[in-house]
This record gives sequence, structure tokens and C-alpha cells, in this order.
Amino acid sequence: MIEPVYQPSPSRYEGGMTFRRAGRSGVLLPALSLGMWHNFGSEQTFSNVQRMAHYAFDRGITHFDLANNYGPAYGTAEENFGRLMERSFRPYRDEMFIATKAGYDMWPGPYGNWGSRKYLTASLDQSLRRMKLDYVDVFYSHRYDPETPLEETLQALVDIVRRGKALYVGLSRYPLEAERFAFRYLAERDVPCLLFQDRYNLFDRKPETSGVLSLATESGSGFVVFSPLAQGLLTGRYLNGIPQDSRMAEGRSLRSDVLTDAMLARIRGLNDLARRRGQTLAEMALAWLLSDRRVTSVIIGASSTAQIADNLRALENTAFSDEELARINALSREEA
Repeated sequence: MIEPVYQPSPSRYEGGMTFRRAGRSGVLLPALSLGMWHNFGSEQTFSNVQRMAHYAFDRGITHFDLANNYGPAYGTAEENFGRLMERSFRPYRDEMFIATKAGYDMWPGPYGNWGSRKYLTASLDQSLRRMKLDYVDVFYSHRYDPETPLEETLQALVDIVRRGKALYVGLSRYPLEAERFAFRYLAERDVPCLLFQDRYNLFDRKPETSGVLSLATESGSGFVVFSPLAQGLLTGRYLNGIPQDSRMAEGRSLRSDVLTDAMLARIRGLNDLARRRGQTLAEMALAWLLSDRRVTSVIIGASSTAQIADNLRALENTAFSDEELARINALSREEA
């Protein structure tokens, strides 16, 4: 059977997606972006990868967030994205904002990890080949390297932009003082940090308390959130305990000892508030992040188009009353 030629929805920019400016730049990103950490690699059927990517793009999600080691297995999310480029997305490349990263373990030996010039440069070359791209829109240093001189990592990012392999650079999970130094170093070389990415959700509010969110805003960088649903804790998945087919039961990136009685009570309290707002818990958790205008975009993950559809409904109500915010603060900041 011949696969029909993909034709994106002509109303993809009219269906409710909102766009936010990335710091002091000309870049607008969708409020929700599609992350390809899980469910887009070799353990997923390509037909479902394609279905989810098309569904997202048809609804105004133009920002696709990848990294060299996304899969599983390493590199396979980028490989599948390359297949998408060849099969359907190539005519729409200029409508897309594509990100990738390097910083975590990728290949054996001393040059396949962390933040050296050699690793970052080689990794991006590999990523571009896998994704069938000439350049990415933003290339991130995926994590701070305490051993490599920060100047080396940052100058590699500057040179990557100057060589045309990325239009912008970003930083992910940098501590405050390293973030401050990096913003200054990059700006002085006319390659300002476009995006700072960090984990942020109702149960992990460190970007607020550490100062990294405020510094990004003050420095003119956009702020992109990952893990907005706390690996599934902020969904209805664990309201009645641990499902056998969940990542917590399988020990995948979420430990079962996190779900204490106190944590379960907090989740149920937040869920009750979400229901009073006419939302699911996941919708409210996303809406709460988007109620802060300092947040440029929130990265959502998905294993089906239905999950993407659920997350998109968060855009319908991102306003909170003072009473609701007080209740959210009380529940999200309690000790588990």
C-alpha cells in the first residue's frame, strides 16, 4: 500500500496554540513543545512516531526537542526524526524549530561524554547526519561539566553557531553561578543564550528558589520546562496506587518509594482542585506552569496522540485565582 503524501492541517496556526517570545529574541515558540526523550526511539513503532509528530504539527506544535541520547536506544529518536524529515516534514522545515543537545554519555571512551569541544562538535555532526539536517535551530549544552573549563564548552557553542551548524545555543541544568558566567560569556561574543532549560513542576520548584528562572528572565533568555508532570506523578496514573504497567512499577526513571502516603495525599488534593477547575490533574499542572509568563514553552512527552490531545487542553484555561494558587502552593510545597 502506497503511503499518502502528508499534508499538514491548513488550520494548524488557528486551532488554539499560543506562541511566546523566547527572551529578548525574534523567536516565538509554541506554549507546548513535543519532547522526544521516550517513546520516539527504536522501542516504538515508526508508524506511531509519525502519527504523534504529524498530530502535534497539525495543531501548531512547531518545536521538537531532541538530544543525542534520546531513544531508547541512544540516537534512535534522532534517526526516527530523520525518517520524518525524509518522508513528510522536509517541505515544512522552515516552519519548525528543532533542538538537540549533547552532554550525557553517548559512546565509549573519554570523548563521548560531558562538555569538551571535541565531544560537543562530534556529537552535533552525528546528530545532523541522523536527523538529515544541515543545521539545528538550537543546540544545547545538556549539562554543566565541572571538570572541563567552562570557557571551552561555551566557545565550542559559539563556534558551532559561527560555522552555521546551529542558529542559536542553549543551556540545560546549569547551576546558578555557571549560568551567570555563561550568559555573560556568550553575550560578549554576540551569541547570546536563547534558551535555558530546566526541570520544573509542582513538585520540583527549584528553578524558583535557586534563582535560575529569574536570572534567565533578567538576562534575556527564554525558559523552557521539561518534566512538567513529574514523570507521571502529576497525572491520574497514581491516584489509586502503582499500576503494574507504569514506569514506577518497572523502575524506569521513577522510584516506587517516592509514592509515600503523604505524597499520595498531596496528589489527590491537587486532583480535587483540578476537578473543581474542570481540568484533569495533568491539564492543571501544565496550565500552572503556563500561567507564569517567564515560561516560554513547556515540553510534553507522549506515547499516543490521545496524550497530546489531553495536554493541549491545558491551553484552554491558564488563569488561577489567588485562592487556587494558595491551595496549590500549600499542597505542592508540603514535605512528602
